Amino acid sequence: MSYHRFVVLGDSCAEGLDDPYPDQRAYRGWADFVAARLAQDEPGFRYANLAVRGRRLDQIVPEQIPAATRLAPDLVALFGGGNDVMSRGWDARTVARRVDAAVRACTEISPVVVTFTLSDVSHRMPLGQRMRPRIVALNEAIREAAVSYGALLIDLWPDQAVTDSRYFGADRLHLSAHGHRRLAAYVLGLLGVAHDPAWLEPLPGVAAPGSWRADVHWLLREVLPVAVSRTRNRMIGRQPGDGFFPKRPDLLPMTRDEAWAPGNA
Repeated sequence: MSYHRFVVLGDSCAEGLDDPYPDQRAYRGWADFVAARLAQDEPGFRYANLAVRGRRLDQIVPEQIPAATRLAPDLVALFGGGNDVMSRGWDARTVARRVDAAVRACTEISPVVVTFTLSDVSHRMPLGQRMRPRIVALNEAIREAAVSYGALLIDLWPDQAVTDSRYFGADRLHLSAHGHRRLAAYVLGLLGVAHDPAWLEPLPGVAAPGSWRADVHWLLREVLPVAVSRTRNRMIGRQPGDGFFPKRPDLLPMTRDEAWAPGNA
């Protein structure tokens, strides 16, 4: 099956953090890799990415679904839920309803929908075990919604790459270029589209071992600034993602600079 109009919805993971283009003009990520590959098989292919970093599922539906509907996609990918997991006032039932509403809305506007579970952060973050039950609950809701509405599911929870820090950026949360290529391979494989098998092969060598110094550096460099920013936002009534806009709000063809190549780094 070929696709003509690919639309991506979600948060920073769908936008492409932490995988900037070599010229740093924007984030690339798995969705751009997938789009560039699909464009090879369809001259009229167009791609839009409506994802906005920081957005929760209850924001993605009212903000991104109407715009996606106007684009009349024949393929939608939804990657969200991480910000719901990290939000204050977590409630599993509330988030399950958000998941159900988001997946249902996507399947109402596109014949093919791809969605994703989250990986296990406890493998790579100090205190990550605190977030694990929330991710487990979110993932179960995503699996149930995918079955209920006929969405295609990429289940990242059992992926062993989660134990290799090289698949993640400096914040240990967002994917690195290696991680985004791996995720792109999962998407293309699920769609039955040929892709570079090297994207799924284990990385050569071994990741640098963890240490308390690395953990302290991560806490000071990555976690503390985010905590300060979130506290300030709450004080002034600002929502995560406010002031940011989709990197690709319109259906556009893939350019030569975005061309897919097996060894593209």
